[in-house]
Amino acid sequence: MDGQPAGERAAGVVREVDALGALGFAAEESDLREYFGAEAGVLAEVFGEADLLWLRGGNAFVLRAALALSGADAVLAGLLREDAVAYGGYSAGGCVLAPSLRGLEACDDPAEVGRAYGRPAVWDGLGLLPYAFVPHVDSPGHPESQVLGEVAERYRADGTPYLALRDGQALVVDGELSEVV
Repeated sequence: MDGQPAGERAAGVVREVDALGALGFAAEESDLREYFGAEAGVLAEVFGEADLLWLRGGNAFVLRAALALSGADAVLAGLLREDAVAYGGYSAGGCVLAPSLRGLEACDDPAEVGRAYGRPAVWDGLGLLPYAFVPHVDSPGHPESQVLGEVAERYRADGTPYLALRDGQALVVDGELSEVV
């Protein structure tokens, strides 16, 4: 949400922390912008103290760029490979796990990365899932449902492996096993 006005972003953080707190998590924000250009060990230490890393929605390109600029992409991938932390999130937080963000420009503006960080968009995903991730499909009331349905249809037509989820569904991955619930 770094491309959004500061007040809107801050209100979103409060909502996220409060919602996670209501579920029993002791949640706090780790603003990746604070780690842009920092040594990987610093962020690895911060992330290593967590049981769960929650990546919220927003613009997938902005989130992916923040992960790259902070080194969180490598730290996160390493922690997940070691099964040292659980990963949760929604929308953009799921999209960045794919091999690529290509196709998502239909709903998220890659140019927002330039406006937020003065850098070009990163089009490669983290590659932690073997397929594209398409949230909000067939989700009445979600403003991006239709366009993301079209993204899923384009992936299908192009033969691009993908997983489409409706709001209220979750992908649970445990080792080699995965299930949509």
